Amino acid sequence: MSQPPARPDDDLSGSDVSSIDSESSTGYEDAPDAEVEDDVPAKCLFCESTFPSTKEVFAHCAEKHSFDWKQTVKSQGLDFYSRIKLINYIRSLTAAGKTYTAGDRAFENDKYMQPTLEEDPLLFSVDEEEVDEIPESADERVKELEAKLRDLTMQFQEYKSAVSDNFAKQLEEKSASVESKAKEEKKEEPRDDDTHYFNSYAGNDIHEIMLKDAVRTDAYRDFIYGNKDLFKDKVVLDVGCGTGILSMFCAKAGAKKVIAVDNSAVINKARATIFENKLDHIITCVHGKIEEITLPVKQVDIIVSEWMGYCLLYEAMLNSVLYARDKYLAPNGLMVPSECKILLAAVHDPEYMNDYVNYWDDVYGFQMTAMKDKIRDDVIITHLPGETMVSEPKAFIHLPLHTVKVEDLVFTKPFEIQINKDIDSLDGFVVYFDNYFATSRDQVIAEDARAETWKDNNGGVSFTTAPGAIRTHWQQGYMLVEVGKNKALKAGEVIKGEITYRERAENSRELEIEISWKGDSEAEKQLWTMR
Repeated sequence: MSQPPARPDDDLSGSDVSSIDSESSTGYEDAPDAEVEDDVPAKCLFCESTFPSTKEVFAHCAEKHSFDWKQTVKSQGLDFYSRIKLINYIRSLTAAGKTYTAGDRAFENDKYMQPTLEEDPLLFSVDEEEVDEIPESADERVKELEAKLRDLTMQFQEYKSAVSDNFAKQLEEKSASVESKAKEEKKEEPRDDDTHYFNSYAGNDIHEIMLKDAVRTDAYRDFIYGNKDLFKDKVVLDVGCGTGILSMFCAKAGAKKVIAVDNSAVINKARATIFENKLDHIITCVHGKIEEITLPVKQVDIIVSEWMGYCLLYEAMLNSVLYARDKYLAPNGLMVPSECKILLAAVHDPEYMNDYVNYWDDVYGFQMTAMKDKIRDDVIITHLPGETMVSEPKAFIHLPLHTVKVEDLVFTKPFEIQINKDIDSLDGFVVYFDNYFATSRDQVIAEDARAETWKDNNGGVSFTTAPGAIRTHWQQGYMLVEVGKNKALKAGEVIKGEITYRERAENSRELEIEISWKGDSEAEKQLWTMR
């Protein structure tokens, strides 16, 4: 798409003719040095009319537009360059829908050395319309014309040289400027790990998926409705409220006041939903990051939040919940949920390997080995059958939410698992989490507790995201072991190792998981990413 003509008030150069572009330069390079045929079609300066010669253009301008070229050149004493600039200036005004006024000297700006109309025949005839009186002697006239021809040739050569030199200089300066500016912007622009994260929660899809996750939503509902005595007349803070479902549970359970906070645009829909359900006299919606806003209360009795991500800590939302706890939760306040555990098990799953890895070895008779590149580098979010676990799952970290600190969320923890049957390959490791909702901040969950079998006489609730259990939207994190490290294992063989969770250097909301392990053979180590 071509660019529109430059308007007269556009700052195209800032000084002399340095803004002349490559197309303009090319036009003058290809132009004849001095001689211009009189029968080259030319366009009127003021309208769309076209004429066989430049003389007819000037005659038309005088008759139809009251613009006498000879008189203008003579009365204003215009030299060769001034005539070029005047023609370009008038054409730029016409292109912009403006009218030229006699005596207007704006054309004197050197930026009008840039042709407005490419290969404009009028620019090559600016010296044809002589305005001086004709000498009496024919010989003198011939000599004068020869002298003017030489002068015109020299002026065009100088003009072409100026165009070429300044265009090259302009490119060099602009290139250096753009490169310098890019370096400065890259250096100075602060990293933004949050915008994409919050925007991803602005639409309906993700919230529909979470609400339809019955394991998740039922657990919150059952705990809140089953322990209304804990919520009656209490002030509750819902961090990352989303659609407002947990806030509405709390309001229905008897909370005196609920403050629903979310930095995503979904807060606007939550506010409308709360109003629609006539709970706006209890629930106050606040748009913003919990770290940046000021709540309408100094402290709260309960913090409820569904902050869990894939492999529990992906997206780093727990950091914000702990900030809210430290700033707003009363000394005897309750965190809902109250504790989480992350568990690990060894996996042997030939069916998955054939469907998603070995599949590329024969696709309609073709080998597609390249498609397997880095297939074992990322954490795969999937739901595994329970029988694919070839060891008893073991919790490698407990996170009691009333006391855990942000710095505890980056860790290296030991683990020990025992293989329960002979397998010809260790295909990978699976990571998942259990959640516990205790009715007291002092209640301790046993180390060997498993959410799927945990019973609490005090009204506590739990749920698991384990392989073989009812599928949740979190599923599990499956990490495929690299070829060469996926050794055969025997029943009874003990695998000891360490697992590391840390934020990715490129984005603090993304996750790296590194596992080192050793059975009866040599030690192995591998890193997986979740982005």
